[in-house]
Amino acid sequence: MDFNVKKLASDAGVFFTRAVQFTEEKLGQAEKTELDPHLENLITRADSTKNWTEKILKQTEVLLQPNPSARIEEFIYDKLDKKLPSRTTNAELLGQYMLDAAIEFGSDTPYGKTLITVAEYQKRLGGAEREFLHTSAVTFLSPLRNFLEGDWRTISKERRLLENRRLDLDICKARLKKAKLAEAKAAAEHELRVAQTEFDRQAEVTRLLLEGISSTHLNHLRCLQDFAEAQATYYAQCHHYMQDLQRELNRCANAVSAPHSSASVCPNPVSPAFLSGPASSGAAVPAASSSSSQKPVTLAMEQSQLPVTGARKARVLYDYDAHDTSELSLLADELITVYTVPGMDPDWLIGERGNEKGKVPVTYLELLS
Repeated sequence: MDFNVKKLASDAGVFFTRAVQFTEEKLGQAEKTELDPHLENLITRADSTKNWTEKILKQTEVLLQPNPSARIEEFIYDKLDKKLPSRTTNAELLGQYMLDAAIEFGSDTPYGKTLITVAEYQKRLGGAEREFLHTSAVTFLSPLRNFLEGDWRTISKERRLLENRRLDLDICKARLKKAKLAEAKAAAEHELRVAQTEFDRQAEVTRLLLEGISSTHLNHLRCLQDFAEAQATYYAQCHHYMQDLQRELNRCANAVSAPHSSASVCPNPVSPAFLSGPASSGAAVPAASSSSSQKPVTLAMEQSQLPVTGARKARVLYDYDAHDTSELSLLADELITVYTVPGMDPDWLIGERGNEKGKVPVTYLELLS
């Protein structure tokens, strides 16, 4: 391998003189050219941006992936520019364990059926988590990482070059002061003008790059909004899935505790006999009757223009927030009056509390005799 000895010696000499100048400045034995105040403010702002971006990026990675080993694996795959293998989420793994347990315990048993139901929702939660992790990585983590590995490296490189140009400028100033002969002064002045020009040019380049931090903040602002939206969507999905699971489990629990119901089946928690109300002739309507057998009862109620049927008390099991004006908000453990109307969805009842009235979900109620 060929070496340019003269260039190597020249670079070594420049490095040495810069080191001497830097040391003397630190010891207060040499003058230091101060940067423009505006440029100093830009540098301080850029350093703060870099430091906080690193902290936010690191903590977001911990939030999304608490397992340190998994984070190291992701880091290695990212550096090798390889696609990370699909990883099963904890919720999906739990759901699979529940399915396996249900098969062993018996999928027709109450416990087995409940395990299958919960497992299904655990897998849905795992799918939502997987989508959230992917969206967060693309819309939030990647832009922050690209700034640190791209723009910031360019800024750091230009800042180091600016510092070298400043040291060269101060070295030339010191030489001019020490020059005694006219010829030496003329050469020193020429070197000073060249060094000043190079320093000014590099300061302008660095200033332009540092002013780009404002655009970086705007970009990170949009990324932060996307991350918050993805997080809100994820938690809303989880809340929706858990509400559905809660209704399913309440329906199963009511079915098991209700008389004349099979323990292995989860029918509607309120029997058709209650929903249709007592017949005017006093005859009881069987719980397993078909829609055709209930039709005469419904027609009889419509002909007699009965607005409500089967009014009774109910205790509220869980808090419920009304989704619109047609529904009634509920508080856990309060007592309300409930009844049904002809043609109403069997999963809903009309609830009354004082002067307030609205639809309430059956799965949130314990019907009292």
